Amino acid sequence: MSKSVVYFSKEISPEKLIEIYEKLGIELKGNVGIKVSTGEAGSKGYLKANLIKPLVEKLNGTIIECNTAYPGKRNDVEEHMKVAEEHGFTKIGKGIEIMDGIGEFKIPVKKGAHLDYDIIGKGFEHYDSFLNLAHGKGHIAGGFGANLKNQSIGFASRNGKAYIHSCGQTEDPELCWQVKFEQIDFIESMAEAAKAISDYIEDTNRQIAYITVANDISLLCDCAFDQDDPVISDIGIFASLDPVANDQAFLDAIWKTNEEGTESIKERIDSRLGRHITEYAEKLGLGSTEYELVEI
Repeated sequence: MSKSVVYFSKEISPEKLIEIYEKLGIELKGNVGIKVSTGEAGSKGYLKANLIKPLVEKLNGTIIECNTAYPGKRNDVEEHMKVAEEHGFTKIGKGIEIMDGIGEFKIPVKKGAHLDYDIIGKGFEHYDSFLNLAHGKGHIAGGFGANLKNQSIGFASRNGKAYIHSCGQTEDPELCWQVKFEQIDFIESMAEAAKAISDYIEDTNRQIAYITVANDISLLCDCAFDQDDPVISDIGIFASLDPVANDQAFLDAIWKTNEEGTESIKERIDSRLGRHITEYAEKLGLGSTEYELVEI
């Protein structure tokens, strides 16, 4: 597989977000859904509304999300919308839609070893194109989160999240935390769900682009109400039309840092087999781990 292009900016600003998006050379058409994690109530690292607002409004986009499988303030639409409002997402672009608030539907997983299908929010069908706008950080379950996690767990409905977390054993959010599974199977299940989204977008003649903002890089995800402080300095912005390459570039950048907290985030990622997601996603045909980094 040929090398994918990944654009990179050390500067993290609203202006650079627009510039790096424009470098991708894609025009997201029609009704644009911008997949952002709204961040759990009490979390600190989620992408801030004032950072992403100019890009969201340039695209005339709608922030899109789904409810969480875990107990918290975002596992039903009413409470989720309150958190989204507190975090500033309801007043940028066209506002926000919780996609599984109106239901869910299944899409095929074509090469799944663990998942037979993916379950996504019904509101997905309102959009003609998508921007997967991820926050790069650590994660308690997956080791790290960036575009692949944002595309798999992020696009999945509450029941879909349970299905992925349980590696295809249950769709019940109450039961998914009780079933036993191998960690590598969970990592691969996330990759399979991400590939299902990519395939469905292609099969329905839609478009998607990928941006990861690597700032406020903590060991815990934005889904944690007690999210810790950053363990390494901000890295920058990565953008690509290939989610595997974009995640790989983010991982490689972490491995090139030599700060005091570097070992802790490496340990978090490797103890969860996090780096396996890019190699397995590549095996599924979702993208390439080989890339050319173009700094802007």
